Amino acid sequence: MASEEASLRALESLMTEFFHDCTTNERKREIEELLDNFAQQIGAWRLCLYFLSSTRNDYVMMYSLTVFENLINKMWLGVPSQDKMEIRSCLPKLLLAHHKTLPYFIRNKLCKVIVDIGRQDWPMFYHDFFTNILQLIQSPVTTPLGLIMLKTTSEELACPREDLSVARKEELRKLLLDQVQTVLGLLTGILETVWDKHSVTAATPPPSPTSGESGTVCPPRDLLSNLLQSPSSAKLLNQPIPILDAESEYMCSLALECLAHLFSWIPLSASITPSLLTTIFHFARFGCDIRARKMASVNGSSQNCVLGQERGRLGVLAMSCINELMSKNCVPMEFEEYLLRMFQQTFYLLQKITKDNNAHTVKSRLEELDESYVEKFTDFLRLFVSVHLRRIESYSQFPVVEFLTLLFKYTFHQPTHEGYFSCLDIWTLFLDYLTSKIKSRLGDKEAVLNRYEDALVLLLTEVLNRIQFRYNQAQLEELDDETLDDDQQTEWQRYLRQSLEVVAKVMELLPTHAFSTLFPVLQDNLEVYLGLQQFIVTSGSGHRLNITAENDCRRLHCSLRDLSSLLQAVGRLAEYFIGDVFAARFSDALTVVERLVKVTLYGSQIKLYNIETAVPSVLKPDLIDVHAQSLAALQAYSHWLAQYCSEAHRQNTQQFVTLVSTTMDAVTPLISTKVQDKLLLSACHLLVSLATTVRPVFLISIPAVQKVFNRITDASAQRLVDKAQVLVCRALSNILLLPWPNLPENEQQWPVRSINHASLVSALSRDYRDLKPNAAAPQRKMPLEDTKVIIHQTLSVLEDIVDSVSGESTKSRQICYQSLQESVQVSLALFPAFIHQSDVTDEMLSFFLTLFRGLRVQMGVPFTEQIIQTFLNMFTREQLAESILHEGSTGCRVVEKFLKILQVVVQEPGQVFKPFLPSIISLCMEQVYPIIAERPSPDVKAELFELLFRTLHHNWRYFFKSTVLASVQRGIAEEQMENEPQFSAIMQAFGQSFLQPDIHLFKQNLFYLETLNTKQKLYHKKIFRTTMLFQFVNVLLQVLVHKSHDLLQEEIGIAIYNMASVDFDGFFAAFLPEFLTSCDGVDANQKNVLGRNFKMDRDLPSFTQNVHRLVNDLRYYRLCNDSLPPGTVKL
Repeated sequence: MASEEASLRALESLMTEFFHDCTTNERKREIEELLDNFAQQIGAWRLCLYFLSSTRNDYVMMYSLTVFENLINKMWLGVPSQDKMEIRSCLPKLLLAHHKTLPYFIRNKLCKVIVDIGRQDWPMFYHDFFTNILQLIQSPVTTPLGLIMLKTTSEELACPREDLSVARKEELRKLLLDQVQTVLGLLTGILETVWDKHSVTAATPPPSPTSGESGTVCPPRDLLSNLLQSPSSAKLLNQPIPILDAESEYMCSLALECLAHLFSWIPLSASITPSLLTTIFHFARFGCDIRARKMASVNGSSQNCVLGQERGRLGVLAMSCINELMSKNCVPMEFEEYLLRMFQQTFYLLQKITKDNNAHTVKSRLEELDESYVEKFTDFLRLFVSVHLRRIESYSQFPVVEFLTLLFKYTFHQPTHEGYFSCLDIWTLFLDYLTSKIKSRLGDKEAVLNRYEDALVLLLTEVLNRIQFRYNQAQLEELDDETLDDDQQTEWQRYLRQSLEVVAKVMELLPTHAFSTLFPVLQDNLEVYLGLQQFIVTSGSGHRLNITAENDCRRLHCSLRDLSSLLQAVGRLAEYFIGDVFAARFSDALTVVERLVKVTLYGSQIKLYNIETAVPSVLKPDLIDVHAQSLAALQAYSHWLAQYCSEAHRQNTQQFVTLVSTTMDAVTPLISTKVQDKLLLSACHLLVSLATTVRPVFLISIPAVQKVFNRITDASAQRLVDKAQVLVCRALSNILLLPWPNLPENEQQWPVRSINHASLVSALSRDYRDLKPNAAAPQRKMPLEDTKVIIHQTLSVLEDIVDSVSGESTKSRQICYQSLQESVQVSLALFPAFIHQSDVTDEMLSFFLTLFRGLRVQMGVPFTEQIIQTFLNMFTREQLAESILHEGSTGCRVVEKFLKILQVVVQEPGQVFKPFLPSIISLCMEQVYPIIAERPSPDVKAELFELLFRTLHHNWRYFFKSTVLASVQRGIAEEQMENEPQFSAIMQAFGQSFLQPDIHLFKQNLFYLETLNTKQKLYHKKIFRTTMLFQFVNVLLQVLVHKSHDLLQEEIGIAIYNMASVDFDGFFAAFLPEFLTSCDGVDANQKNVLGRNFKMDRDLPSFTQNVHRLVNDLRYYRLCNDSLPPGTVKL
């Protein structure tokens, strides 16, 4: 006894020392080691039992329970049965004796330890485990303890971790399912009893909670017709909410937590009775009962406030239960009626929440509710719309319009932005549902739209109001417009984007209504903007906006912000005026485009972007933004203009010519270094769209376009910022290169355009071509940095020009290459000189990669061969090692681009580049692969394996020569194998990649192998089947056993099946026994069980299930065996 006492004192002092601020990490490690060694001793649990019953030190208790946890989960198999019985009897007694005095976290841990024993031993060795829990729940004194045990059992046994065999997991689930009805009955009883006991009853007793529920079953029709009337339990739902004492409150919260966890895994069935559902809804009312919260705060004491919060929490827990049920998509027929009841009761709550009365606006009511409760309620509505609406709406009596009215009130009175975003998501789901419904039932389109028209128009108007400062200034000013989130947008941009998505979806359904709602609002704000001209006065330094009163400036700021948003809205709707509806909606679209052209020209003419204002920090950005947004909105209509262009071509209308030339008058003044980047880039993008999408024949002859040509080719003009320069050059190149729509080849004026394009490119690459070393002047001496700038500026422009014609007609690409030919040769000549400057090499290879992708046919075979040969000569083993190992990410990028160029080469059909295959494969396998194989970094690997995959995929006959004669003679094609060593080396590299931790590379390479099998029957080839197949299966199985790539479990399972299915007999008879024999950590008997449990199923689902069972049980046996004390005899 004395020694136990001494051990306890020593442990207490060790624990206190461990958690003391002054203890060093070194000392902490020593203590930790000491405690670990103690825990590993056989029989340590006896001391721990003494510690638990004799100490009040939390640290000691927690440590003792951890020793038990470790014993039960990792060493239980080796514990003598007498000891197990003692532990099973002592721990529950300890819990019963001390549960009221133990700190809650110690009590919960003790419960979990007891449940862990049940997980291992119930029902065989611990038959009264569950009966004890039920008894605890039924005895009023221990009900809370029983509920904690029940919830822990649900958590630990229904979805156990992998430290159990599959058979045991299935057994536990079945055992628990057998108890579900009893448990749900008990929980219903607890909640009903508390409710009834505390209900404020009038003279006449209320009907029992189940009356009108389980007695008579109303047919769904009746239920639906009054879905939003008071439900049959309305009397009950209208009763005042009882005031619960703290103990009852605690008990109900535990019962609801249990239900929420049970509902997460039990199937929907008759066990979930109407009376249970009604009871849960009673508690859901706690969340929306403002009166009770008010009373709590009026009565003042902090205890009452806490009570108010607790009551809110009951509402949150009840809604969690409801949402668990709602999230199940598979609803048995007999459960549909219960669902209808749930909707009925939830909509009743929704009516309560959104009810207007004099004392409360809806918004203030929602503000007073617990934030978590509102979130749960929103989750309910989202689940209703996304999972159940199509099921419920098919009942013609479902009052969907009334539901939408409530959802509308709920949405537009949300107290927080996040709440509002979540509700907009629900509307988006609803609009998507409606759109797909109409597409699948076009005949009923009008009927469906008529039913919802008013609701949709109302939604559209309100969403538009919400994005305008005119109606919603206070809220919009709270939104952050500076910090970028993960999607690279600010809070304001996200708000606007989500709102405009809703507007666009309504436009898709009701185009005429949407347009007639939006356009007048845009007009109002445009009037203000266009009226600014009268307030512009000339001052000494330029033009000034003569609006100075603070109130006027604020109103102007709001109007400009709104105009900017509405311009984005109008741009977002451009797609609904083109295609089949072009003619029908032509006049609306023309009105919009004419307004936009007028606005952009107005902004450019009076130079609003350079004007002085009274509040420059606010109004100047506003004016620039409106101007930029008007250009962007006009750009959005470029596809409409293109369609108009082809119509106009037939009718030759002056109206179209005027639109385009006026647009160019608006754009040209903005292409200048004096204009802010935001505006300059908007103008450049619009110019690119006119040149690329619209392509009017007369574009090149417009004086404004000529002006841009002259500015760009003038060597003395100041260069625009990089991005703008690239865009303008792309536009000018496209004007000359892209074929004009609706014109025959002989009217395309190619000769003139070709000359003009050559002179454009010549002007753009003048300085670059001067860098070429020649015999007379080997190399002009210029500072390296200046040379780099010229290379960067020229190649970025040329690469973009090539990229933009890569998908165009042969003629366009031909002219493009003729213009670029000299620059390409200069690039090849310069390449060796810059091989050690990885930033320059990177840009040059980018340029060559784009050339190979877009113009390899035009470059011709001899020159292409010369380029490839130059690269292969330059990238020696030493150079590759230097790039990959010493130059960081830029060096790796250089090698990746080089491999990408080779990917294009190996994919080329025909025989032209086949002679390069041996040197490409040898570069990969002998030079690049050895450098990167052992590096943990994923750099270069993905590109290398893609190149190897493309080499195999597009050059299969380089390895497997199949002859028709051979296949006829043998009946099956058993191809001749060529270049076998190279094929084997590639396959080995793939196999090695599965042993590395990088999950993206693993996924990519597994996909490549599966693709080669689908397309080329890789797994069936003799060489693969006889020498590699089971090696791959082995590696993939080991990966599953080690859980290193768990996210890919499914893909790995399917790949193992596809490989095994080539030779099932071999798999079952030879591979599986061999695999099990080689497994360490399991004994012969366990191996036999594993082999027996792997059924000889040959269909994919059963086979993969067997694979996962094998993996799970193998891990489980290893865990068990590791936990046995040394020297244990295994029978």
